[in-house]
Order: sequence, then structure tokens, then C-alpha cells
Amino acid sequence: MKVLRFLVPLAVLLFSVFPLTDTDIWWHLACAREWVVTWTPVRPNIINGHEYFQTVVGFVYGLGGAPLLVAFKALLWASVFALFLWPLKNWRPAVAVSLVVVLFCLRYQFEIRPAVFSMLFLGIYWNMMPRLFKWHGARRIVAMLAVLLLQWVWCRFQGLFILGPVFAGVCVACRFAFAERSRRALLWQVSFVMALFAVPFLHGKGLALFMYPFGLLDRLLGLSESAAVFASGIAENRSPFTVALAGENVVACFVAVMSAVGALVAVGSRLYRYFVRNLGDVAEQDAVSTVWLCITAVLALVAERNIVLFLPVFCYAAFSLEGLPLCKSACRVPCRAVLVAVLFAVLGLWCRSLVPYGTSMVSEQRVPVAASEWMKSHPHAGRLFNDDRAGGYLAFVNPQDSTYLDGRFFLKTAEFFERYLHYSEDPSGFMRDMDSLGVDRAVFPLRYYARWDAVVTALSTSEKWHRAYVDSGFVVLDRNYLR
Repeated sequence: MKVLRFLVPLAVLLFSVFPLTDTDIWWHLACAREWVVTWTPVRPNIINGHEYFQTVVGFVYGLGGAPLLVAFKALLWASVFALFLWPLKNWRPAVAVSLVVVLFCLRYQFEIRPAVFSMLFLGIYWNMMPRLFKWHGARRIVAMLAVLLLQWVWCRFQGLFILGPVFAGVCVACRFAFAERSRRALLWQVSFVMALFAVPFLHGKGLALFMYPFGLLDRLLGLSESAAVFASGIAENRSPFTVALAGENVVACFVAVMSAVGALVAVGSRLYRYFVRNLGDVAEQDAVSTVWLCITAVLALVAERNIVLFLPVFCYAAFSLEGLPLCKSACRVPCRAVLVAVLFAVLGLWCRSLVPYGTSMVSEQRVPVAASEWMKSHPHAGRLFNDDRAGGYLAFVNPQDSTYLDGRFFLKTAEFFERYLHYSEDPSGFMRDMDSLGVDRAVFPLRYYARWDAVVTALSTSEKWHRAYVDSGFVVLDRNYLR
């Protein structure tokens, strides 16, 4: 059954082949060329925590455009799952096929975002940390230096670099609890974890970089009053429960929620068996994977964007942990012919999903491809207002026209973002502010999070504005005159 080792990563490789639907990639590409500054105010002391990611994707895009970038991200995601599944020794066909179905339902989570590199680095930690603490002498020293170097690189790919030292801390805690009780060993292992936490200080603006993940967590959970608007106003920060209840991505969110809840049930069952009923010893690796499964399942239930943090460890747990509901139900499949039929059915659905895709591998429904071409040939004198999801693409393809906002919400204050969200509910306030700001062009989406219907209607019927361009996905409105 060694062939099953490659089934899940191969499925991820195939399922990751879809156009660039995540709009953030465009401002990453724009920043790879030069740091993009919007014409609206930017918070002071901003650090670019994605610099290395932007350099890599900019290089790949320069070689082969969007198609090569899509192929690159498919390879990265397949590598992530291969790394997380590498330590496994037991491969059950029914579980593998069930996971393929789950991953197919959640395939649009496999975007080209900095998170893919975070998961790639975490996959290396997943394989290396349990071994590192068992090695001795020069081998241990070389491994520790390699991990520190990897952590140093990770710090400039994404704010999730904090997952590295957190995972190392989980490994140390589990090792001390179940395998190693030497205080001397505990001392150097804890010291190594603290060194991982301190790595950001080896970069410029070390303190700001060290604090960066905590700011992201604040904006994700809305812990402070100023961050609450980001937690509720940014689509990816919403819980899968909230997304499903809003009628968006219902199937995918349902599968994600059920998987995360099933994982938490399995974790609870395992804890009960070993710590309440004392039914056997706990292997160190099982303890680490159980703790990490619990952490990532909770994160997945908190915000939709965290589902990708959960999926690789969920796949590992489905094969290795007893009590996971997916394992129990999947193992009841009586015939391998049924498994093969399910695989071919999923493959057929995947092939069918490719039909609407063009060769450009750019999602024209989510970014203003045609509208931006029209805007370049029809310049305007004043300032541009744009929806945040269009901002990155406009900055990349039309850099001479400074944008109002893009997906880098960390650049903006909570007050600015709250006012921006309020515009969609207050067309009169929008027009009043645009008058004072000298805005004479506005770009709005007509589909996909199109919250601007009231504003578009108000501008279209106003004597001051007119529809200058419209297609199936976007509308451009120009001012008739400035006052």
C-alpha cells in the first residue's frame, strides 16, 4: 500500500490547479516590483512581513506569468501534504479515499498565499523536531543551526512564523511529559525554543517583527476594541459557521466544520482514554500530533482563513489517531471497487471544474482585468476610489494610478477601515467625502462580495456621476465635473 503515500499529495496537486482567485496575490506581485503606497493615509512604523514571499512569487510570475504561478502553488501544496504525511507507516485505502473527497470539497483553500510557505516550513518542523531532540553531538548542533536558519527565513515570509517556535514548544512539552524527564535535557530544549522565539530580533526592526504576529492575532480575533472591526469586516476572518449561515461556500464550510468538530471529538476521546481510564502509554509523536490537531481545529473553527492550517495535520490524524470519526466511518467501506469508483467520480468532477477556466489562469470575475485595460487607455485627472479586492490588481497592472485601498489592511487604522465599510451603507456620505477628497473615478465589483450596490445605484442616478465602463464583473463610474 505504499502507493497510498502519494495519493493525497497527488490529489492536492491536481485540486490546486485553478485560476488566481485570491486577490491578495496581486498586491504581493506589485510589492515585488516596488513597495506600493496608496494615496490614503498609512499607519506609521509598518514592516513588510511578506518580503521574501513577494520576491519568490515575483520571480516565478516573471518567468511564466499566472500559469506558471498556478503550477508553482500546486507543487507547493502537494509538498506540504507530502511532508505532513511522511512519518506515517499505516496507510488505509478507505481513509485515503475519504480524505481525497474532503480535499476536493475544500480545494479552493489552496491559494497562492504566504500561508503555503508557512505550512511548508511547518512540515519541515513536523519531521525534524521529534528527531532533533533525540540526536546528540555534532548532528544535533547542525540540525539546530539549520532550524534557526529556517526560522530566520520564515520571519520574512509571513507573520505565521510564530507557529515554528510554538510547535517546537509543544514538542518539548510532550517529550518531557511522556518520554524525557531529565531536567538537564529540558533546560537546553527550552533554551532552544526561546532562541527560536528570539530569531526575529536578528532582522532589521526586530521588535516590530517580533510583535507582528500578535497584531495579526488581535485583528483575527478582535481582542482589542480597535481590532474588532477587522475581525468582523474582513471576509476571511469570519468563522466557517458565519460564512455558511450567510449562504456562501456552504458545502465547503460544512465539510470544514464537520472535519474540525470530528477532530476535536477524536482529541477528547483520546485524552479520556489515556488520562482518565489509563488505557496504555502515550507515544511522543501521537501526543504532539494530538495537541497540534486540537490547536489547528480550534483555529479552523475561528476563521475560514485558518482551514489550510488544519487540513494537513487532519490528514495525518485520520490515518494515525484512533477515534477520529472519519476513520471509523471510512473503514466500513466493504469493497475496493467502491473506493475506485469514488476516486474516478471525484476525478471526473475535477476535470469538469476545469472547463470554465481560461488559459490565462487569471480570475476575471474577481479582478478588473478588462476594466483596468479600459482605465489605462482613458486616464483621469483626479483620484481613484476602488474596492479593496480590486486594489492590488490595479496597483500591479496600472501603477501610474494610485489606489485608495487594497488587501493590506494592516496598513490602515481601524477608524479608516470602519469608515470604508460604512460607505457601502451610506451613499450620501460616500459622495460627500469623495467631493472633499477630489475623487473623480470609482471602480466597484458587481459580483463576489459586491457590497456596493447602493453606492453604484446612487452614483448612476446622480447628476455628478455617470457609468463610463461596465462589464459582467465590474463597473467604472466617472465624475461629470468637480466642485
